Amino acid sequence: MEATKMARLRWACRRGMLELDVLLGNFLEEALVYAMPEDQKKFVDLLDCNDQQLFMWLTGKEIPSDPDFVYIVQKIRHHAQIRKHASSI
Repeated sequence: MEATKMARLRWACRRGMLELDVLLGNFLEEALVYAMPEDQKKFVDLLDCNDQQLFMWLTGKEIPSDPDFVYIVQKIRHHAQIRKHASSI
């Protein structure tokens, strides 16, 4: 992924809530670069959602109605769980 696109995505991952900053930023830096182009697009599209909705989805309190968002939210949550498990070892 090109540097200017990464810089733009880093900025878009900076949200109004620390929890979102961490979840989205970690996924961007550690997983998105290895994702398939269609998954990268789903992530970029997800960033257009509002913070409250993202928070509800990423914390598992609600499930998105869009199947693409369900998929990428699951990927982000799975990545966060792996990071949490790895840091506890």
